[in-house]
Amino acid sequence: MENDAYDRIGDEPPNYEETSFSGGTTSNGNGTGNGEHRAVRPSVVSAFGHDTLDRVPNIDFYRNAGSVSGNRAVRPSLQELHDNGRISVTNTVEDREGSDGTPSDDVESVIPLDNKDGTVRFGWIKGVLVRCMLNIWGVMLFIRLSWVFGQAGWGKYNTEVRTSLWSITNVFQRAGLGIVVIALSCVVTTVTGLSMSAICTNGVVRGGGAYYLISRSLGPEFGGSIGLIFAFANAVAVAMYVVGFAETVVDLLKENDAIMIDELNDIRIIGCISVVLLLGISVAGMEWEAKAQIGLLIILLIAIANVFVGTGIPASTDKKSKGFFNYDAKIFMENLPPDFRNGETFFSVFAIFFPAATGILAGANISGDLKDPQDALPKGTLLAILITGVTYLGVALCVSATVVRDATGNINDTIATGMEMLCNGTNTAACEQGWNFSSCDVNSCKFGSMNNFQALCKDNIYTALKFFAKGHGKNNEPIRGYVLTFIIAVAFIIIADLNVIAPIISNFFLASYALINFSCFHASYAKSPGWRPAYRYYNMWLSLFGAVLCCGVMFVINWWAALLTYAIEIFLYVYVTVKKPNVNWGSSTQAVTFVSAVNNALSLTGVEDHVKNFRPQCMVLTGAPKNRPALLDLAHCFTKNYGLCLTCEVFVGPRTETLTDVNAGMEKNQMWLNKKKRKAFYAAVACDSFRQGTEILLQASGLGRLKPNILMMGFKKDWRTADTAGVQSYVGILHDAFDFEYGTVVLRMNQGLDISHIIKAQEEMEREAQEQKDLEKEELAEENKGKSIFRKSRNLSTQGLTSRGTRSLVVVNERLVSTSTQFQRKQGKGTIDVWWMFDDGGLTLLLPYILTTRKKFKDCKMRIFIAGQPGRVEQDRHEMKSLLEKFRIKYADIHVIDDITQNPNSNSWKMFEDMIEPFRLHEGSKSTTLAEALRKDSPWKISDAELDTFEEKTNLQVRLNELLQENSRAANLIIVSMPIARLGSVSDHLYMAWLDILTKNLPPTMLIRGNHKSVLTFYS
Repeated sequence: MENDAYDRIGDEPPNYEETSFSGGTTSNGNGTGNGEHRAVRPSVVSAFGHDTLDRVPNIDFYRNAGSVSGNRAVRPSLQELHDNGRISVTNTVEDREGSDGTPSDDVESVIPLDNKDGTVRFGWIKGVLVRCMLNIWGVMLFIRLSWVFGQAGWGKYNTEVRTSLWSITNVFQRAGLGIVVIALSCVVTTVTGLSMSAICTNGVVRGGGAYYLISRSLGPEFGGSIGLIFAFANAVAVAMYVVGFAETVVDLLKENDAIMIDELNDIRIIGCISVVLLLGISVAGMEWEAKAQIGLLIILLIAIANVFVGTGIPASTDKKSKGFFNYDAKIFMENLPPDFRNGETFFSVFAIFFPAATGILAGANISGDLKDPQDALPKGTLLAILITGVTYLGVALCVSATVVRDATGNINDTIATGMEMLCNGTNTAACEQGWNFSSCDVNSCKFGSMNNFQALCKDNIYTALKFFAKGHGKNNEPIRGYVLTFIIAVAFIIIADLNVIAPIISNFFLASYALINFSCFHASYAKSPGWRPAYRYYNMWLSLFGAVLCCGVMFVINWWAALLTYAIEIFLYVYVTVKKPNVNWGSSTQAVTFVSAVNNALSLTGVEDHVKNFRPQCMVLTGAPKNRPALLDLAHCFTKNYGLCLTCEVFVGPRTETLTDVNAGMEKNQMWLNKKKRKAFYAAVACDSFRQGTEILLQASGLGRLKPNILMMGFKKDWRTADTAGVQSYVGILHDAFDFEYGTVVLRMNQGLDISHIIKAQEEMEREAQEQKDLEKEELAEENKGKSIFRKSRNLSTQGLTSRGTRSLVVVNERLVSTSTQFQRKQGKGTIDVWWMFDDGGLTLLLPYILTTRKKFKDCKMRIFIAGQPGRVEQDRHEMKSLLEKFRIKYADIHVIDDITQNPNSNSWKMFEDMIEPFRLHEGSKSTTLAEALRKDSPWKISDAELDTFEEKTNLQVRLNELLQENSRAANLIIVSMPIARLGSVSDHLYMAWLDILTKNLPPTMLIRGNHKSVLTFYS
């Protein structure tokens, strides 16, 4: 399925018109020009002092389709500048169909956009700093920070005393572990913030937050897997914040005896009501949300200030009974060591606290709505981390110095004056303040201390989520995503326990941060020229440390949850990898793959070839790959995923005429190979002759050790009717392959080898069908306009097209198509007959053996046929059996042909004579003078002397065909050693006659000749 969210910029060279540099008019805004010529920009003339088609550098040349910050311009192509022609450069091109024209499509705008369309754009303060602080100053600051410090220490923890450190924030467990919790969170977020800053300043950032950053850096596989997890984590985070809010409201209701049902259900009810209100604000749009967040920030700032002010106000008796005192060094020191309770550990406490730090991506999540994301994201995010980190630490230390861990809340639990010297144990500080909270040691005390998702849906990585990609309103609000987030949030609100919800999302956020850090490291490691972040204060090794730290923390928090998170990621990664979304974002994964490929290719050049590592690497003369599928399928069976396969096409003709076809066919044919899952490359050359083009390919193809060693081509069945130059070119290619020491394979099939005429007919039929469809659309449009004057003529045209399409269908021969694809199907039980007549290094034996290892040929058995001497058949069979066993090649049977030297029968010989008759000189029956004249006029013809010289070799080819007919007519595939024609001694037509008579009237047959270098060995 085509990915609608991916801007495919496959611009064809525009059709240029004649240029009038002096008096042309400027094209209109959409680049059509209204049929008039466009004048050259004054900057071009003034810069160079003369008229030129060249254009000065301009941002419009680098825009993507769908840009809202400007129209994409088309620069003159190299061919148009190079060719001697009068052409005019079109100013702009139309945006691609399917672009929704939203800000998220504007991938290249680096300046604030004018809000002509009413879209809301935010600066770095309102769009990033405020949002990040609002997310970080969340529920944990007010109802879990004191609990964290009570557990981890700069103060102790009391599960029972919620009025003391529980109500505000608990203290530490080991000396300073509470500070370590905050510091570790800040380290993770700061390193991630630095990595994010580097990534988001390496090009224009579009809406999509963490998903966009990761997917564009590491590719859709990583981005798609983590994007879904991150979107889910954000939805659960909504539940966490809402449940925290609901807990506080329920506490207020309880103090005023206003509980509706019970505490748990009241949290659920209040949480659901709250999330409905939040959904309403989100649906109202970004502008309303921006207004709401300013009000929320003011409330938060007042609340934080109230904490600091409150710690300095003298505590009332009621407050003291709940553990709240004024600043006291003894309270501060008592809260120093950790006091983990109820099975809590440092990392379980960290898991509950860490979601408080996860708001650092709040600005990145709306990156598409920022005026300048490249500037706003680094500045706003890092400053928010600094401000909130200092705030958390300040509040925690203030609380640790003023609130004891355990308190009963009973104003009668006082100590008589003068009894303070008896204070000891865990509540010493409170005791010295005149309060007895010793009962807390025994009994429990009550007091103490979607934009991201929309971007994922738009990219269509998961087709099932495409429904949620649709935006609404001027800001393209993801209303459907909001509703889905609402549903997920309500589901988790039902849990109604903040300590259960928080660890769930900690792992998901840590996994996201790990990949953001790894994205920065990976992009830096790839050293791609495209990695040029404007933000310089990052380090690739620091990013790697951040990624490892996040992964390590995930496992120490909860190892099985970490494994589950990674299992989900791996599953989604494999899904996207298998699905292969049709996108290309220039990820660092591609860059590293390229670097690895170059390094591996270079490392191979330092290693000498070894016979044990030989593998077929085929250059296949298929023309367009779809034209000769049988040849491609066999080559693919040889190379599969383990060798190089080049499908080659030679365009014959003047370069000026063929170059366009060469360039146009490159991407199209490679995409066809990828679509058909053929692990092969496409290469094409333009030359004046077919042989010259093939010679270029033979010499220049490949890279280092990754170069072809086998030439595969089809048999020229029309050699008897083809012109002399065509035959000479074909045979010349075989000679060239031998000269360049290529192994050579020629495939002959009775039918279905070349189906180019069928492909052409199908394309013509599809073109006509499209024309008919377009005419029907035009006719419908005319009808809608009430104009029916052309209706009759268009109906006739449609009928004509339909009849032509029917005639085209007749051309398509299904039997030929079926035959051409026979090697794509699993071969039935049968044999692969190998006629290994000559030792060529073992290629004639190795290739069929490779076929038997493939799934399609696994039911085929190899039969080996060899030439033997009369009287020693058994000895020859035994010797071949011993050789095959040493080669570890399985076979079904060995046949020794001891009558191969017999003369062919008269019918076979008559067939051969008829085959070569049109190409003979017959100079023996003519006078010497006439014979010399004939040789001079037709040097390519077969002379009587040549026939006499190669009579035995000719007899061998004819006799071999008889034996093949006798023994291998029922074989699935026949492999025969290819005869070699001595260069300059055997005429081209005689050689073609040998190949023809040898393979005539047989099942699919491959003629194979190795380069006479060993490709098999029995040594270890």
